[in-house]
Amino acid sequence: MKIEANCKINIGLDVLRRRDDGYHDLQTVMLPVAGLYDIVEVNRVDDCEVRFVQRGLVVDCPEEKNICIKAFRLMQSRYGVSGVEITLDKRVPFGAGLGGGSADGTAVVVAINSLFDLKLSEQELIDCAAMLGSDTPFFVKNCPQLCQGRGEILSPVELSLDGLWLVVVKPDEGVSTAEAYAGVTPSIPSVPLVERLSLPIEEWQACVKNDFEKSVFLSHPRIARIKESLREQGAVYASMSGSGSACFGLFRDETAARRYTPPFDGVFVHCERGR
Repeated sequence: MKIEANCKINIGLDVLRRRDDGYHDLQTVMLPVAGLYDIVEVNRVDDCEVRFVQRGLVVDCPEEKNICIKAFRLMQSRYGVSGVEITLDKRVPFGAGLGGGSADGTAVVVAINSLFDLKLSEQELIDCAAMLGSDTPFFVKNCPQLCQGRGEILSPVELSLDGLWLVVVKPDEGVSTAEAYAGVTPSIPSVPLVERLSLPIEEWQACVKNDFEKSVFLSHPRIARIKESLREQGAVYASMSGSGSACFGLFRDETAARRYTPPFDGVFVHCERGR
């Protein structure tokens, strides 16, 4: 079974407060990026408990630490499944705030549910995915969602990028989630995020913020420069996604979007029509 595990972007990200359990309450809107994805293939086999094959971008971590294997172990412990081969063709940059790893782990959960005919409900799949990370539940629904709590509380939101062009830009450096949260200063905005997103997109730049940007940009000025370059080259709105290091721009003009040129060499750029 093959799944195109697409990534996501965050439009607005408010870090509201630090919780007693060490996590933070946040509010963000996540949207899927359909054209930028990893390919996760999961098949049943009889000759082993689990076999993992990795292609594409190299994820430098021990096999058992890979989220695909963590997802298998979770489903094995909960439902007794065994005997799978997982092949990950990694295409989405990691350390980017795009949720590529989370999408991969969720894809394994969804595939195992299908292959072993577990007949789990959507909510049960979300509960499984939530055990793997904070933004993994989003990829079960994989449509625009207001994400709250630590990211696992989902509510549908009407937000379309139809008529816009999305440019995603990832520099050759990453930002760890721990680093991003260590530098953030939580605060509760006076106007809720969904209300601000109801404004015309031309007004978003002044009021739809990513709270991680302030500290991340101080430590990684090249990321700040990429966001600036998106605005300079025609984006009506630009932001860092998640905890970084990827930034994205929304363009009204297709030609400007396709002609976007990053300010540095060795930078990953993806362009697609908004949805």
